[in-house]
Formats: sequence, structure tokens, C-alpha cells
Amino acid sequence: MNWYQIKNIDSIDSPALLLYEERIKQNIQLAIQMVDDISCLRPHVKTNKTAEVCSLMLKAGITKFKCATIAEAEMLALINAPDVLLAYQPVGPKIKRLLQLVQQYPTTKFSCLVDDATIAETINIVFATADLTACVFIDINAGMNRTGIQPAAAADLAKIILQHCNLELKGLHVYDGDVTDTDVVIRRQNADAAFEKGLLVADQIKSYLSTPLIFVVGGSPSFPVHAKRKDVECSPGTFVLWDWGYSTLFPDQDFVVAAVLVTRVISIIDDCTFCLDLGHKSVAAENPQPRVYFLNATGLTIIGQSEEHMVVKSAEPHTAKVGDVFYAIPWHICPTVALYEKLQVAQQQVITTTWKVAARDRSITF
Repeated sequence: MNWYQIKNIDSIDSPALLLYEERIKQNIQLAIQMVDDISCLRPHVKTNKTAEVCSLMLKAGITKFKCATIAEAEMLALINAPDVLLAYQPVGPKIKRLLQLVQQYPTTKFSCLVDDATIAETINIVFATADLTACVFIDINAGMNRTGIQPAAAADLAKIILQHCNLELKGLHVYDGDVTDTDVVIRRQNADAAFEKGLLVADQIKSYLSTPLIFVVGGSPSFPVHAKRKDVECSPGTFVLWDWGYSTLFPDQDFVVAAVLVTRVISIIDDCTFCLDLGHKSVAAENPQPRVYFLNATGLTIIGQSEEHMVVKSAEPHTAKVGDVFYAIPWHICPTVALYEKLQVAQQQVITTTWKVAARDRSITF
């Protein structure tokens, strides 16, 4: 029996997303081994959004986490995570929601990103109403051009933050999500170039500070590069579940796939064509086809997909029957997880429990 095949698969309705607990633990241990000090790990939980997966990281000794939403931050607080960075600049009502988190969960140390002076001032005003201090990291645009302040303007923002009594500047966030080169040498060069932009900012503002800046850097693609640095916090996210996309693009990394989709044949069209119950609502649809890699079939081409259906064509006449189970690895696991309310969890190839995707919702309490 192959590692992905489940002995009690008949009990699972499809489509479903299976997590393999032993493989999750294997990925966590590999990430820990890649850094000199476990305190240098700050995994991003946006991939799994699941309290039980994060609890496995806590049990392994990881105490720092990164997240993208208030709900993910609260999920971490609910399992008593000591240190949570909201890797997002809160705007509008999210600023008050962040304050409510800080008030509700005093044993968790929260921080957030800023890249705008007006938002920094607003956070200061909101936290001043509760006589609390917001910990902030300056988000540096290292070349991805999605969020973050241009490095040349970061020193001025740091001066403004330091003028606010209810803000504490903790460090710099340098995300290099555009560094996705398969060639390891090129990926290292590009990750180094992005990190250098953060170092230049640190040199400009270190004279203003009484404590050293914390660097939070990278994601899963550049993790092997940053893991070798001293005095930085690495924030891979996809590593914990891995996927077909990263397995294809980054074969130098030894993480294993720990999440697999289960789908069934729902209709036979002709000798070479059939339909699965794996539509847009069941697997991340932002990438072009093929969006999945079939583990227990070869020679299949996806020729159509809609909300609830995936039509595939085989190179040779198939033997598939209605009800047959297919196992598939998604190209992109992160948004695929968010499509499921509950995840089926396997130990030793047997489904033993389900885990709720707690942070799939946009809010939990606040």
C-alpha cells in the first residue's frame, strides 16, 4: 500500500482533504533541524489555519508564529502561543480588533506590520485609549511590490513611530515572496539581495534605538537561505504541509507532502473521459491547469473544471468506474485548505479524527 492510501477510505465523503499527521511532524522536525536555534523559527500559519497543526509546532518547541488575519491571530492565542506577529498592516476596524485581541489574551505577545505613517498614528491613538502599547514591525518592500515601504523611506517612518508613546518599534519584516527561482544559486542570490535591503535600513536607524532590531524574513522558498543567517527569524509556512507546486519548483528541499485530496469518479463520459467531484470549490483555482497531480493514475489530462466538477481525459482507454477513488496533490495547498471546514486526519494510513479549520472564518470572536 502506498503512503497516501487510506485503509478506511470508504468512510470518507468526497471531495475531502486528508492530513497525514506523521508527515506533518516530519516536516516540523526538518524545519527545526535547518536552523541553529529554534527561537529563529517563526512559522506562518496561513497555510494550515488549524489549531491542531499549530499545537504540534508548539509541542515541538516553536514559540513564535506569524499570521495574516485577526482570526489566525486569535486561533494562536486560543492555544496559548506566546508570540504572534500579524504580518499585515491593520487598517479600518482591524486596528480595534487587534486592540481587543491584546486585551483579551494578555499572555500572548502580539505585534503587527506598518508601512504607512498615518496608520502608525492611528494605531497609536487607538491603543492610547486603553493605555496599552502596540508592538510594530516596519514592513520593507524588498522587491515584491505588494506591500511594504520603499527602503529609502523607511528611516523617516521609524522616526515617526519612535515619536508615538503607544508604539514600540520591534524590528523589520522583509518578505521576499517573489524569490521563487528553481535554480538554487539564483534563488540564494535573489534572497541575499532582498535581505540586503533590510540591512541597509537597519544601518540607517540603529542609532535611534536602544535595543537591536528583530529581523523577520522570507517564506518557504527562501527558507534554506535565511536559515543559515544568525539573528534572524525565518517564517516559512507551506513547509508544514508542502504541495505539488513547491515539490516541483524546489526539489532541493526535503519536506514531504502531508496533505492530499480525495476525489471520486461521478460520471463516465466515454472510453477515455470521465468526471470527478473536484471542482473550483474543492481545490485552489488561481493557477492554470493542471491544478492537481494524481498519485494513483498516470496519463490523465484535465480538460475542464467548473464549480463542482473536474473532467479528465486519459491517454489510453480507462478502466475507471463510478465511485472509484483518486488521490491528488494540489499545486497550491494554502488556499486549498481554506476551502474546507474540516480536515480528515490520518495516522498509519487510517483516518482517526477530524480537525476544524478554525481560522478559515474571517473572525472567531472579534
